[in-house]
Amino acid sequence: MAEIIQFPPRAEAYDEAPDVDLLTAVDAAIRDLRDIAELCGEASARLQAEECRRMLERAYDAAF
Repeated sequence: MAEIIQFPPRAEAYDEAPDVDLLTAVDAAIRDLRDIAELCGEASARLQAEECRRMLERAYDAAF
């Protein structure tokens, strides 16, 4: 059974300033995805994490 994640209402989401800038968030996501891909036992999940990491790396590199 899927786990349902409740997102905050839109009004609350825009009231707060972001904790980090977009490039810092992408950089952290790249590192996290690398760790997840190494630790995940399911091949399809590993592949998905790797593909997502590579996409983020290309976007991050292009921003500089």
